[in-house]
Amino acid sequence: MMDWTDRHCRYFHRLLTRHTRLYTEMVTTGALLHGDAPRHLRFDALEHPVALQLGGSEPAELAQAARLGAEWGYDEINLNCGCPSERVQRGAFGACLMREPQLVADCVKAMVDAVDVPVTVKHRIGIDQDESYAFVRDFVGTVAEAGCRVFIVHARNAWLQGLSPKENREIPPLRHELAQQLKQDFPALCIVVNGGLKSNEAIAAQLAVLDGVMVGREAYHNPWLLASWDSTFFNGPDPAQSRDAIEQAMTEYMEREAREHGSSWQSIARHMLGLRNGLAGSRRWRQVWSDHRLKDLPAREVGARAARGARLHARADQAALP
Repeated sequence: MMDWTDRHCRYFHRLLTRHTRLYTEMVTTGALLHGDAPRHLRFDALEHPVALQLGGSEPAELAQAARLGAEWGYDEINLNCGCPSERVQRGAFGACLMREPQLVADCVKAMVDAVDVPVTVKHRIGIDQDESYAFVRDFVGTVAEAGCRVFIVHARNAWLQGLSPKENREIPPLRHELAQQLKQDFPALCIVVNGGLKSNEAIAAQLAVLDGVMVGREAYHNPWLLASWDSTFFNGPDPAQSRDAIEQAMTEYMEREAREHGSSWQSIARHMLGLRNGLAGSRRWRQVWSDHRLKDLPAREVGARAARGARLHARADQAALP
């Protein structure tokens, strides 16, 4: 979810669900240790519980980055061992780390020793065309010995050659049963499954046999799905009263961010373009919020134009019905 789940996206998602754990986009150790750490680490207190996802392969650097994350108040530090992109491979981290489980264990041990918050690992079920269960079983077993108790299992192989990151999310087959087998073999560990889960019914089916579910792109593209999660999965009230209320809250957030940090409304609005999916007039609504010709207008004016456009197009669509 690099370039997707930034702090603006997470603020938006937190308005829809109070209890679901949110994850940052992957941040490399180099970006934190040698770059603008506050830009990567700043988040709103509303986001809790929130996890910092790190990319790296040097135990000492990961320990230092984890310590920074804990000092900034993150509730969890997650090590990414699942990203298959060539850019990540060139840095010798992400999914290619699964080839070196002992190195991952060393990284986890350094991080566990450095912070008091949980250290977790997100990984694939295999590399390239090796589909043996023994590969992921041995990886989890080795890393668990270093102190990791939570494994987030993206239930597809990562093909490090020949497939783009997008193809890596579609072509290797989903095998949720391997995550379930891991839970049977490691009952004391927390096993969370990720990949291809697009409805509350599919999520509930996995929660019947596993400890958790991670939803990525479906949550981004269809965010209103999150609005029922607190009542469905956490036995609590849903915070989102309506899509209009969420849009109003986001508009107020955009204006606050503009005043306090100079953030453009476009950099924030892009994360909520799926909010009205399936509703009459939603296409026009998205067009207005995506119109860079309006960049100099305040967010509330753009929102008003989007609402007017959506209403007009919805009426036109209704008038065209036989």
